[in-house]
Amino acid sequence: MHEIVVDTQWLNERLNDPNVRVVEVDTSPETFKNAHIPGAVFWNTFTDLLLPDLQMNLDPTAMARLFERSGITNDTTVIAYGSYPGTGAWILWLLKALGHPHVRVLNGGHQKWLAENRPISADLAQYAPTQYHVQALDSSMRISQPEVRAAIAQKESVLLDVRTSQEYRGEYFLLKPPEPTERSGHIPGAVHIEHLQTLNADGTFKSLQQLQELYNSHGVTADKEIIPYCAIGARAGYIWFVLKYLLGYPHVRNYDGSWNQWSRIADAPVEKS
Repeated sequence: MHEIVVDTQWLNERLNDPNVRVVEVDTSPETFKNAHIPGAVFWNTFTDLLLPDLQMNLDPTAMARLFERSGITNDTTVIAYGSYPGTGAWILWLLKALGHPHVRVLNGGHQKWLAENRPISADLAQYAPTQYHVQALDSSMRISQPEVRAAIAQKESVLLDVRTSQEYRGEYFLLKPPEPTERSGHIPGAVHIEHLQTLNADGTFKSLQQLQELYNSHGVTADKEIIPYCAIGARAGYIWFVLKYLLGYPHVRNYDGSWNQWSRIADAPVEKS
């Protein structure tokens, strides 16, 4: 497994390390208030990481303010996790895109931490604000909607839909049945492999051999450009990590606009199955 992946014991031994900042990312602070990893700070998915239209907040200045109030400097190692599988790897994509060099993924995340009866806390950690120096956004990690549209007809590109089967088939729109004005379905020609297929029952990553077999069997191979997408770019960011870091695929770009953007463009083609 790649050295950027750490286990629960590694983190447990560094809970008091001032150069390590643990971040819990979730849609509600309620769980965090009662049972979080000691010393962790909380980031709200909707108010801290997404814009009102559910697009990813990639404004370097806004994100720098978030890092500063979390006690994060340019030299801090960030370990992010959440109750939803893959949260930590999505945050790695986000922080790497924003130029933060020190991020690691906790194998098994919150699920494994709790299952092993690791220490939890209800205390809210307070850190002195820092000064964070903003880096330029790394556009090489992302792909735009016009580029995605062009990739539909390219044999050397694979559009990879990592959502649930219900979303892919068009039965759901952003994890719920679609409203009359909402377009559901998938991008034409997209290969469907739900992101959860990369994980064991305990939330840890499957073996490299299992991951390689999963993707190769669907034609998602390292010689092609792989373009993962989901609903808002988070699950796709997770799969970007799996392909880029765990499997070493050289050409992977996250379509972080994802279905939330694609479905709202009137002439963007949509398939249902």
